[in-house]
Amino acid sequence: MSAGLIRRSRSAADPEVPVLSVIADESMAPFREKSADLVVSSLSAHWINDLAKWFSCCLSILRPDCPLIGAMLANETLYELRIALQLAEMERLGGIGLHISPFVRAEDIGSLMRQAGFGMITLDTDELTVGYPNIFALLYDLQGMGESNALRNRSAHIRRDILIAADAIYRSMFSRDDVPCPASFQIVSFIGWRPGPLMPKPAKRGSQQASFKDISKFVEGKVSFPEDHNSKIGKE
Repeated sequence: MSAGLIRRSRSAADPEVPVLSVIADESMAPFREKSADLVVSSLSAHWINDLAKWFSCCLSILRPDCPLIGAMLANETLYELRIALQLAEMERLGGIGLHISPFVRAEDIGSLMRQAGFGMITLDTDELTVGYPNIFALLYDLQGMGESNALRNRSAHIRRDILIAADAIYRSMFSRDDVPCPASFQIVSFIGWRPGPLMPKPAKRGSQQASFKDISKFVEGKVSFPEDHNSKIGKE
């Protein structure tokens, strides 16, 4: 987070809620080990270069049985724009430049969290589509969102004739009904827990009391669910 965003967040903060703002490298956050009950990351982790190191850092900050909750953009984000620009540059330049920052694959997020040591990991993927009248409006919005390409070896600029060609390709390949340029955003929400004594353990293999083939019977009410240990505790 930049110093400018820190200043803006301070001016909008609730004076009754004490907030400490820190500018630091995400993968080397200056917090003591086991000092936090919760770590939250909202649509910013896709900017982190070393996600494996960041997940490990989050785990070390958390106390046992406490969660990391977050969301990040994944690799299907802006795939229409990426394809349109690549085809336009291949046609005119015979090669392609790097105009969109790379995103992690959704399936890799869980693997990275597991390697870092998180347990009880849950992932959920949402696909959002935003409509634009043309590619220029989309690029303007991305710049306003602060989502411009941050790669060090990115192309310095895109020629206007390439943008015009990309706009035509975008429309011909991806337009839907009355939306000339739909832009996709793939958002992966995730939660993982630092292991601790209170974390639920998986049941032993073969200890189940119901079969998947009987699910339809349970739904229709033809078969009742078996009484488990937790239900007995509640009755006591």
